[in-house]
Formats: sequence, C-alpha cells, structure tokens
Amino acid sequence: MHVETRKKNLWVLAPVSGSLLYGLLYLVATFFYPGGAQFDKHSKGFSWIHNYWCNLLNEPAINGQHNPARPIALVALAVLCISLMIFWYIFPLYVQSGKAARLLIQTSGIAAMVTALFIFTAQHDLVINTAGLFGLVALTGTLTGLHKLGQIWLFRMGLFTIVLIAANNVLYYGNDLMYYLPVVQKITFFYFLLWICLICIGLYRRPEQP
Repeated sequence: MHVETRKKNLWVLAPVSGSLLYGLLYLVATFFYPGGAQFDKHSKGFSWIHNYWCNLLNEPAINGQHNPARPIALVALAVLCISLMIFWYIFPLYVQSGKAARLLIQTSGIAAMVTALFIFTAQHDLVINTAGLFGLVALTGTLTGLHKLGQIWLFRMGLFTIVLIAANNVLYYGNDLMYYLPVVQKITFFYFLLWICLICIGLYRRPEQP
C-alpha cells in the first residue's frame, strides 16, 4: 500500500489508542476512589469485585466522602465515547454498504455515544437504556458488516459480545444475581474493547481502503 494512503487512514486506529487511554485513566481513577460499594458502603478504596465502573463517576462516593476520582473518570468517559464515535463513523466506509445502511450505523453509533456521555447524571438508568438501544442497532450493523467483509472470527466474537451484554442485563434485573454484576461488567468492557480494537487493526491492514 502506498505510504500516503496508509497515513490518510490512521484514523481507523484512533479507537485503539482511545481504548488504551481510557483503560489507563480508569485504572488511575481507581486509586483515588475513597470507598463504598453497592453491598458495603463502608468498604475502603475501589474494589474490582464489588464496585461498578460508574461508581468512579459518583459525587460523592458511596461512603459519603468527596470523590477525587470523578474528574479523571469523566475524562476517561469522554475519551471512550469519542473513540467509539470515530469507530462507528469510519467502519461503514470500509464495508462500502449502501448509503442508508452506512448512515444507520453511523447515526445510531454516534447517538449511542453522545447519550452515554451523560451516564454520570441522575438519569443514569435512562441514559443506559437509551444508549443501549442505539448501541444495539450499531452493533447489529457492525456484525452485518463484518460478515460482509468475510471476517468470520470477528463476527463470532461480536456474537459473544451480545451474549455478555445479555448476561449483564439478566444480572442487573435479577435481584438475587446482582452480586456478580460488577465482575461480569468488567469482563464485558474488556472483551468489547478488545473486539473493537481487533476490528480496527484488521481494517487498517486491509489492502482496500475506503
């Protein structure tokens, strides 16, 4: 591939860099979280087993103290949402679908991430559900695009992503199972971002460019 052409498509790797930066910022934020979790309001610090990612966005922390992790987590959230906006804008260009399909994936993906930016507000559940609906449309379009590109193993990874998302919902709405949700949530986050990064790397290495 011509060097200049590859340079012009470096944007496809932006979600990879964004995901790594998001992970780093959230890791840093965990060190500043004062304490408190869903099942133990008096716990110290951030628990990888009992705290949700969203707890880092709380003000105050669950234990009632000022939460210095919040500004770092807010920056991380913005980085992640912008990175995924870029992904869902660029991905349909590589698939070279019809205009309607391209706009559907781009619009739903970007709408999901714009909505997710407000996850730290008092309307947390409404934001999650609305972003989830938009995200489901974008995710379905992504799976369709991967199948069209012949990326069957990435397509199968995407199907497992849906299984993990479904598991999160089952645990969230099943009161007796919520104890396990924080761990499953983190596994889902890691797996989903790994999947997105692998897609981006695969697109970057393709000889055909949009």
